[in-house]
Amino acid sequence: MALTYSKGMAKGTKAPDFNLPGTDGRNYTLESFREAKALIVLFTCNHCPYARACEDRFIALQNDYATKGVRIVAINSNDAATYPDDSFANMKIRTKEKSYPFPYLCDETQKVARAYDAACTPDIFLFDAARKLVYNGRLDDNWQEPTKVTKQELREAIDCTLAGKAVPFEPKPSMGCNIKWKKL
Repeated sequence: MALTYSKGMAKGTKAPDFNLPGTDGRNYTLESFREAKALIVLFTCNHCPYARACEDRFIALQNDYATKGVRIVAINSNDAATYPDDSFANMKIRTKEKSYPFPYLCDETQKVARAYDAACTPDIFLFDAARKLVYNGRLDDNWQEPTKVTKQELREAIDCTLAGKAVPFEPKPSMGCNIKWKKL
């Protein structure tokens, strides 16, 4: 596991489109989330301890904000050949085990991760209703111990976005395992 930090996509960047298969048997594009007032594109995976430690918080976040028009789409871009835990079959199992309230998509070609300049799992991108980036940073200030979280930056950024306000703080990068890139 190589600790990696998110790179920080520039605020205002338009969300790159995608067309990826989900664990629910459907294909999803950016247009699939057109009704969302805010969209979180979350790069994650099954095996990373950082991603797993935050998983229940993302589930709770989606459940808490669903009625406010916020949607999460999770994307796994890891090379399943070298990390079999992250295979599409295992993604389906994980979706069921955790009852994900959001789509979990497979980016087998890794083109989507490259388009977003995703670097780690989890890597979090929050877009407003116009699909302009408003936040690319960490979930909160304690990835390991949820009971010791004192600052929930992503929730603050969502609240600002829903209120039509700019995020008033500089995001701290997300951190986690590096995306497992295929050898070119």
